[in-house]
Amino acid sequence: MKGPDEGRDYIPYLANIDSSLFGLSVCLVDGTCFSLGDAAHPFGVESISKVFTAALILKQLGPEAVREKIGADATGLPFNSIMAIILENHSPSTPLVNAGAISACSLVEPTGNFDAKWAAILQNFEDLCGSPVSLIDELYRSESATNFDNRSIAWLLRDYGRIYDDVDLSLDLYTRQCSLAVTAEQLAHAAATIANGGVSPTGGKEVLSADLARKLTSLICTVGFYQSTGDWLYRTGIPAKSGVGGGILAVVPGVMGIGAFAPPLDAAGNSVRGQEAVAALGEELGLNVFQG
Repeated sequence: MKGPDEGRDYIPYLANIDSSLFGLSVCLVDGTCFSLGDAAHPFGVESISKVFTAALILKQLGPEAVREKIGADATGLPFNSIMAIILENHSPSTPLVNAGAISACSLVEPTGNFDAKWAAILQNFEDLCGSPVSLIDELYRSESATNFDNRSIAWLLRDYGRIYDDVDLSLDLYTRQCSLAVTAEQLAHAAATIANGGVSPTGGKEVLSADLARKLTSLICTVGFYQSTGDWLYRTGIPAKSGVGGGILAVVPGVMGIGAFAPPLDAAGNSVRGQEAVAALGEELGLNVFQG
């Protein structure tokens, strides 16, 4: 059985992060924000980046094209599962697992232009976060040197016709976006933007339409914690997305966004203390989206 932190051991950089760090941030849809602990400490966004790029391709291509080319269904399997692609009839299933996120990066426009694609990804991140983000070069190099599973996934998708641009370009974009530095405060702002129908709670900019914000929230709801998603929703009723960098982005539609950061992970790759903090906040404030 995997230990509580083995989910990040395959990325050497992450294994060296101070396990005592903890931050929690809340951003209301009116722009009021509250933070505690290490909420301003930058860390690797990792799989939470999938939410951002899913938002980008939803804007660029539309929801039906995303559903047709990638899918919108949960796999019920680990985030880097190769078997899930085969079981789902050669489909990535959802933009919020590794296979779907690599496919999503291949769909980012304009096709074949790495610099322009990366600029679009960065701009979308900054629009949602409400502030600039930057690459953690050491994390990017660490991931690039050890992403053997993702290389296999990318070429399998290419064989099934689910990569829509150059394979190496698409994989490098995915690796880079996972290596961006964010804070719990930025995740709370991004989640609040989604919760506010796609409108930034601080700047008033429409980052995505209300319909796309709902579509994005549904993706988060169905697969945000990978094979633990059902258990998470049963416990909390809060749509949320985790990353092996220790972050959690949680969306309470019409109310608030929550960002959490605590590096120690459970066997599925989800922050242990982050989950408990978001769950406790939800219980205290009655944030369960299924209670109306």
